[in-house]
Amino acid sequence: MNESHPFSIKIFVANGDPDGLRVIERSNWNGRALVFPRTLLPEVKTREEFGRTGVYLLLGPQEDGEGELLYIGEGDPVRPRFESHFTQKDFWNRGVFFVTGQEGALNKAHVQYLEARLVELANAAKRMTLDNQNKPNRPSLNEADQADLEVFLDHMLQILPLLGISAFEKPTSNKSSKKSHLFAQAKGLKAEGYESTSGFVVCQGSQAALESVPSMKNHIRGVYDLRERLIASGVLAQKEKCYQFTQDYSFSSPSTAAAVVMGRSANGRLEWKDKSGRTLKLIQEELAGG
Repeated sequence: MNESHPFSIKIFVANGDPDGLRVIERSNWNGRALVFPRTLLPEVKTREEFGRTGVYLLLGPQEDGEGELLYIGEGDPVRPRFESHFTQKDFWNRGVFFVTGQEGALNKAHVQYLEARLVELANAAKRMTLDNQNKPNRPSLNEADQADLEVFLDHMLQILPLLGISAFEKPTSNKSSKKSHLFAQAKGLKAEGYESTSGFVVCQGSQAALESVPSMKNHIRGVYDLRERLIASGVLAQKEKCYQFTQDYSFSSPSTAAAVVMGRSANGRLEWKDKSGRTLKLIQEELAGG
């Protein structure tokens, strides 16, 4: 994502239910996002936005573990695609799609480009399992169209975290702020990380335990499943007697990060320390004036 600038959004709750259909618009942008629970599709699909060309996301729980499953698609228009997924895809419980406020501003090639870029970003971030079976190719577009679509995509990526969707966020480098980095060590393992606005980032090259303790699977199953997914996706790759992070990876909390690194239950506020040995808990208390 490019350099961020302040912006405002407007959320219209179409049926008066905060959990129902929401229409999101961003300042100085002709795009529009619609978010809705699956159960409302038969009721809301008559809205004119569903008749436009757009790119969409389907989200729902994974059947065999913790976390969400994600499907990325495009439609010209989107309504038939949602109708098809309503009858043929079981996993999703909410849908999100992006169109423009001006009908015809996006065409088939445009949304194919956006779909391909979103799949690329999700595969690079590896924060959510994709239900997509194929990796779409970018269509051939002229340089001006690609530039315009990258701006459109950038605005989408700024809105998605506000909807609780972080599948496309890959941590930016924090090399200029090394003094704020924290470290965790246990049984010869060494890991490095830092706090960010999206959670706690463990740095590329950090080590993680080769084996998790037996109790991890039973007592913190969600973290155990996350660790297994990171191994399967290649974020954690075996190197001699440990795993090693192949990329910077953002966790929801310092404790989740520490537990994945150590292969056991861990209090991240106590495990992560600065070079002086101060725990994250102490650092946070000092920053809060406590």
